[in-house]
Amino acid sequence: MKLALYQGPGLVNHPAGSFTLMGNKARQAAEAGANLLILPEMYLSGYNIGPENAQKHALTQAGLEPAQQIAAAHNIALVFGYPERVGPDVANAAVLIGPDGKILLNYRKSHLFGALDRAMFKAVGTEFPVAQLGGYNLGVLICYDIEFPEPARRLALAGADVLLIPTAQMQPYEQVARHVLPARAYENQLYTAYANHSGEDDGLSYVGLSSICGPDGTVLAMAGRGEEMLFAGLSLEHLRKVRAADPFFTDRRPELYAPLAAKR
Repeated sequence: MKLALYQGPGLVNHPAGSFTLMGNKARQAAEAGANLLILPEMYLSGYNIGPENAQKHALTQAGLEPAQQIAAAHNIALVFGYPERVGPDVANAAVLIGPDGKILLNYRKSHLFGALDRAMFKAVGTEFPVAQLGGYNLGVLICYDIEFPEPARRLALAGADVLLIPTAQMQPYEQVARHVLPARAYENQLYTAYANHSGEDDGLSYVGLSSICGPDGTVLAMAGRGEEMLFAGLSLEHLRKVRAADPFFTDRRPELYAPLAAKR
């Protein structure tokens, strides 16, 4: 599998334009031989848009049809963030669409970040689905979720080979992009793809630094600060070799870890 990742400023409060940009980037990725393209958190609407605009732009999955058409037209899978309508509320969600245009999974952010997230999103995720594509098991997390070890480990234990992570990582949290992502990949023996915004957004300064990491913690590709497209090849054989060389999961002792679930 060849993975493409788009980092960019996107379009704020302009979902129709975001679908158009998605089509252009999907074409670019497909022409480069990519099988899957990942875009940032809340890609369709922009992230720092406030509760009124989050409500205004919220979509049910039926509203994702333009993205489904893009995926099918270019024979490429897509992962991107969007504001999902959940009854009267909005969730910070991300969807995985297969190259045939079918929705393979939908994930809702399970760890909200500060007052900014909590003002916009009232529906919070509790499920961690895994979908299959091209021989790989794929899981999705969103931004702050990856800063906790438990969500990534839960998906790894469920068989995930790749974690796809749309994000809106801002200053001063460069350490997450530079250090946490390679560590999560290494400790869970899977690939990570972390797709950030770039530029400025109503007082937020995004760090960029999107990355694709291998299951041994190697950084396969990392963006700078500006708009950029990353590519990396994934290998099931490499996954098998890494997991055989360091049998973390067979050497685990879950009976010792129960206290970790307790609140501090």
